[in-house]
Amino acid sequence: MDGKTRRQEIIRILTQASGPISGSTLATSFGVSRQVIVQDIALLRTEHPILATAQGYLLYTHPARSFRRAFLVKHSYEEIYDELSAIVTLGGRVLDVTVEHDVYGELRADLNLSTLEDIQHFCNLLARSKSGPLFPISAGIHLHTVEAASEGILTQIEETLQSRGYLLPPLPSRD
Repeated sequence: MDGKTRRQEIIRILTQASGPISGSTLATSFGVSRQVIVQDIALLRTEHPILATAQGYLLYTHPARSFRRAFLVKHSYEEIYDELSAIVTLGGRVLDVTVEHDVYGELRADLNLSTLEDIQHFCNLLARSKSGPLFPISAGIHLHTVEAASEGILTQIEETLQSRGYLLPPLPSRD
């Protein structure tokens, strides 16, 4: 199978998938290396909204009507599960995490966490990782973009993060 056909098939698989598909699974199904799949995904991302999550790749589709808000937070490593589960339990989807690096500037990673199972899987990966979470780079301060079905849900999430001591005041505008 040539690369163009394989990439078309990857899009078909991601479109029909009910959840993330790992690069290893795609590599095995096409009889290629995982690195070939990584390169295919990089090419596909120029035309398709593909997210690379801890669980694998998925084609991101926006809900019919959604709202987004960024939350500036700070907490310990031990509080990661509590912070993320508070968000998804109230109906939020944690789209990403962003930290500020003094040399590289803004570093962002897709998360796409919308269930407690997603969070548990993510926390298990962090526990096994040699690298750990991104937030130690920025003294624990990080930003999450959260998506929800209403502004009211985002306000509940904000209030909950505030009550648990995770929410920081917004950064001043750079204008």
